[in-house]
Amino acid sequence: MPTVAVTGATGAQGGATARALLAAGHHVRALTRDPASPAAEALRALGADVRRADFDDRGSLDAALAGADSLFAVSTPFGTGIDAEVRQGKALVDAAVAARTGHVVFTSAAHADRGTGVPHYDSKDAIERHLYASGLPWTVIAPAAFMDNYASGWTLEGLREGAFAWPMPADLPLTLIPAADIGAFAALAIRRREEFAGRRVDIASDELTPDGIARVLAAAVGGPIAHHEVPLDVVRRHSTDLAAMFGYFTTHGLDVDVAALRRTYPEVGWHSFADWAEAQDWSRLLTPPRPSDRGRRLEGGDQVD
Repeated sequence: MPTVAVTGATGAQGGATARALLAAGHHVRALTRDPASPAAEALRALGADVRRADFDDRGSLDAALAGADSLFAVSTPFGTGIDAEVRQGKALVDAAVAARTGHVVFTSAAHADRGTGVPHYDSKDAIERHLYASGLPWTVIAPAAFMDNYASGWTLEGLREGAFAWPMPADLPLTLIPAADIGAFAALAIRRREEFAGRRVDIASDELTPDGIARVLAAAVGGPIAHHEVPLDVVRRHSTDLAAMFGYFTTHGLDVDVAALRRTYPEVGWHSFADWAEAQDWSRLLTPPRPSDRGRRLEGGDQVD
């Protein structure tokens, strides 16, 4: 089986992709800034070759990609900024060119190629265009909204109080996907390189309204959860980027043909939102963190979106 280098291997998307590739028998080179982290150790225990790589250290990228047949590439502005994301994403593509990597699968965002005006979508579009111009064989997978985000951050804080606080009207549908399905689809694209080369595919596993999401969460949590529409002005005070994203969701939507994806690629094993919600340990998640744990909650993998 070919060797696949996976960036962000200790993060959500990279970790899911690394595990899916390992399960399929690939040789996985898991790239991370911290090869000694618990997440890196867990991948090593599964059989991954864990190596250090830093997007801002070109030498580490060159060494990490040397001899790899394929690359799973992920980028993020969170914790670094939009300009840094574009710079790092282009540097990764350039390193793949120098290494003569046979196939690059870049994970972007659904609709990022449509001129959304959402900063962290536009940054991914800039990296996509750099990849297209590189001459490398490429595939772009573009996930919809992350289910996994509903078990963390301010969404989880709202759930602890019985509210699904979400900046969208109750009856507007939103397409969703868990990290596990992103990883499974990425692994499929890598295994079937010839079929997916030169294609950009928006992907999602389910579609629900905020009211529907709240009902599923209530059933999974085992208690009342009601949707509460957070005004965009409130979101904007915390992040103009996220406010632009939710504004786009509300005015344009995030349409992805879920039925066609499930019909065409059943081997992905698509998860509904109910599947994902029922698999979470809500008793642990809904317990407020102790003050001494708050710092640990901010630590984690290389790439989170």
